[in-house]
Amino acid sequence: MSFDIAVKVESLSKCYQIYDHPRDFLKQIIIPRLQRLAGRKPKQFFREFWVLRDISFEIKKGETVGIIGRNGCGKSTLLQMICGTLNPTSGNVQTHGRIAALLELGSGFNPEFTGRENVYMNATVLGLSQEEINARFDDIVAFADIGEFIEQPIKTYSSGMVVRLAFAVIAHVDADILVIDEALAVGDAFFTQKCMRFMRSFMKFGTVLFVSHDTGAIKNLCRSVIWLEQGRVMQEGTPKDVCEMYLKAYYEAQQGKISPTNAGLQSKRNGSSVRMDQRRDFINASNLRNDLEIFEFDQDAPSFGTHGAQIIEVQFLDKEGSVLAWVVGGEQVTLQIKAIARVVLDSPIIGFVIKDRLGQALFGDNTYLSAMDTPLLCESGDEIQAEFTFFMPILPAGDYSIATAIANGTQDQHIQHHWISDAVLFKSESSSVSTGLVGIPMVHIDIATQKTKNTIRN
Repeated sequence: MSFDIAVKVESLSKCYQIYDHPRDFLKQIIIPRLQRLAGRKPKQFFREFWVLRDISFEIKKGETVGIIGRNGCGKSTLLQMICGTLNPTSGNVQTHGRIAALLELGSGFNPEFTGRENVYMNATVLGLSQEEINARFDDIVAFADIGEFIEQPIKTYSSGMVVRLAFAVIAHVDADILVIDEALAVGDAFFTQKCMRFMRSFMKFGTVLFVSHDTGAIKNLCRSVIWLEQGRVMQEGTPKDVCEMYLKAYYEAQQGKISPTNAGLQSKRNGSSVRMDQRRDFINASNLRNDLEIFEFDQDAPSFGTHGAQIIEVQFLDKEGSVLAWVVGGEQVTLQIKAIARVVLDSPIIGFVIKDRLGQALFGDNTYLSAMDTPLLCESGDEIQAEFTFFMPILPAGDYSIATAIANGTQDQHIQHHWISDAVLFKSESSSVSTGLVGIPMVHIDIATQKTKNTIRN
């Protein structure tokens, strides 16, 4: 195997023997042997179920590769064989470097052991010595952030706590190859953001194999994608191309193939100058209304910077200036960010970024352009307040966070004084978004038919 290849899979197949009755298993052990001794063709008492068929691909070092496919297509089986926890029926897998994997929920953990005991056992299996585990144990516990449960048996953990501990271990074993199998779907918003920051940092030097049903996450994280369908590779290529074909096949299978022809359709617009979503009243009166629950500003959220200034408050306000605990997507809001200067600032910049649960930036802005002609001068101890007024986009259901920052300088060259990764969390409870990362109010959505005349010739 070439030195620049991290994972090489050649003609990999996996077959399971399915027995209709327990007695058939015993028959399979005894009868075919007797038939062969008698010179007869042995009878087979099982059905073959091929989970994977003739899978081949290569992953270079430093690449992040996604694997997508419907349930039962063989994704988890493939990962288990790459990690060496399952033997193939035929073909082979070659890997170069230490593998750390987060596979099925709780895999690699003994439910009767405590969290501490499982950390030592799991880290040992992944190749760390006793001394290395001792040196990293406190960091692992801090990353997992499960408190006193570290001394309790794993069987008392929630699914989210199991994922926290498992991810904390693989994040501290100096892996060369990271394998993630959809496990982050059960984590809470804070921990998911922490994991995504680790993964993005790991991706700068390591190899990642990422399995997910979330095509948005695949597009955002991966350089290439492998699509599995019924145990075979359907397509391998760029995230955009593969995900589009995967979704096309999925929707056609669910709904039947829809003809793309639009002949005979005519858009009809009723002249109205009011710029509002025509569906807004209906949506806001139904369970499709985009209610966003806003949580309080977290001063202890992960942050970095020189601390020449400090962000002290982040909150949403309504048109009257009252603090909001709930926001409705599509409505006007004001994001207010307050900070205190600890040193003299001659060109302070305050900004924000709203991210989804994967840390993917959806939108954001800062004060640089608005104050470029008349920069502020702040003395140490001065309080700085920035307000951003905008129409909150309509967000798909899920968890979101706001990163906030204060710097000094210009857009391109500045000193970062305080960046808070997840200053405020908020949750979209329901949504009318049909596709995409965000939705926007439509000025018009019209649909009409055009009648055709049939000409009968005699």
